[in-house]
Amino acid sequence: MSTFGLALGGGGARGLAHIGVLKVLDSENIKINAITGCSMGALIGGLYAYYENAKRVEEFIYNAIKNPKFVELGIDKLSTNRTKPERSILEPLLTYVNTRLQAFKALNRLSFFEDKLTEIIYEIIPDKPIEELNIKFSAIATDLISGEEINFTKGSLREVIKASSAIPGIFPPVKYQNYFLIDGSASESIPADKVKEIGADRVLAVDVTRYIKSLDKPNNIFDILIRTIDTMTYRLSVERLKEADLVIHPDVKQLSWADFDVIDQIILAGEKAAKDNIDEIKKLVHRNSYLLATDHFLKKFKI
Repeated sequence: MSTFGLALGGGGARGLAHIGVLKVLDSENIKINAITGCSMGALIGGLYAYYENAKRVEEFIYNAIKNPKFVELGIDKLSTNRTKPERSILEPLLTYVNTRLQAFKALNRLSFFEDKLTEIIYEIIPDKPIEELNIKFSAIATDLISGEEINFTKGSLREVIKASSAIPGIFPPVKYQNYFLIDGSASESIPADKVKEIGADRVLAVDVTRYIKSLDKPNNIFDILIRTIDTMTYRLSVERLKEADLVIHPDVKQLSWADFDVIDQIILAGEKAAKDNIDEIKKLVHRNSYLLATDHFLKKFKI
């Protein structure tokens, strides 16, 4: 029996393009058997494994972004996308002052955002054991103590998603089981090989890594931190994507991880990428298992 799996990469707000991809797969009645996600890919993939419906995931995300506590975080102020117009003449000054005030406070913490506030944000995620979900799901996180990449296939959906999306320096590390965890993108970018570990024999990867050849120089510590993560993720993705049978690239690479204010644009980009590749996706889903296994063998031999 064939099993179709998704590998959903990280990228902060860019990862919301996964919702668009899932909406198209739902509309085409393409059954998803397994999902492995990293960072935002873990959040969207985990929610889909829970709800089994892309529109419900979309509603959840819209409600979360409108949540006063999420607004209080002010993540959009950390965007490195300098092509967006400012809302007022005072906004650059207010953003400058607020960012540096928060950075000063963070000197005595492990992250820019405080633990209590981020805890409140993640409380809205369903706290259900991963192993009880109807769609097989796993999420990648990185253990800061051992440096090990952890592929969680069991445990709390909420805690695993929180760990997988804990961007270093931005969100606090997560103490879970015997680990001290941060964003999975520190060790994994687009987990095409990991979704095979939970049973997928054909893998569609969704790549939302940022276009790193930017002409803009970093202006502050946050620009440097995010730029470093983007570069690392890009380099990792080059290798990881070799494990996928098909890769699609939503047109979001020019956006920052913090551009949550253009969620409509991002989701539409995911829909377009899926629609543009729907014939190839269907061919992959229905491809003969023996022929696919032969393709996998030949691909590894070439690599």
